[in-house]
Amino acid sequence: MPRFEGAGRWVPPGAGLDGLRRAAQDCQGCDLYENATQTVFSSGSASARVVLIGEQPGDQEDRQGAPFVGPAGKLLDRALVEAGIERSDAYVTNAVKHFRFRQEGPGKRRIHQTPDAAQMTACRPWLAAELHIIDPDVIVLLGATAAKALLGPSFRVTRQRGRLIPRPPIDDETSRQNACYVATVHPSAVLRADDRDAAYAGLVSDLKVAAEVLG
Repeated sequence: MPRFEGAGRWVPPGAGLDGLRRAAQDCQGCDLYENATQTVFSSGSASARVVLIGEQPGDQEDRQGAPFVGPAGKLLDRALVEAGIERSDAYVTNAVKHFRFRQEGPGKRRIHQTPDAAQMTACRPWLAAELHIIDPDVIVLLGATAAKALLGPSFRVTRQRGRLIPRPPIDDETSRQNACYVATVHPSAVLRADDRDAAYAGLVSDLKVAAEVLG
């Protein structure tokens, strides 16, 4: 497994979200910056009570520079509405801020590749800085990569999804009492599911657990 410097030295101490977003554009903490179009950081405000964390930007996100703007993002928007969570009230980010892909076939289409553990670890200082600023009531982990980034490699979304999980501090951040995680599938997994209706209903059900925390 390659060893990367990690994002730590690019994270400006004491910065707000706008400062983090600007600084992240120059991050070279792992190898993913070399081929990605740009850093895709986040959307949403520091006052958000719910944070949604996905895996990494996809093809459309990499091109547009914003998270969850492709097909999976549109499905997530619809699921949030059905669950009673306004997308405008949520802070949306990813565990990894650059698009990892391979190119193959006619036109060299960009094919998604899951970030490896070293890339997730390298990017973790950005996530810690974001959560330190926002300190949300609930964090929704969208998919296995986000869940493992924050809850460790042994965590299994398939076994523990849709439950309230107490949130210990990440790295050196402080978190509010009674804060929690809710893990669920990534919206892109719903799009790939054989029974898309059932997969979508499961996503909405898990998001409703988070909505109940918000009251």
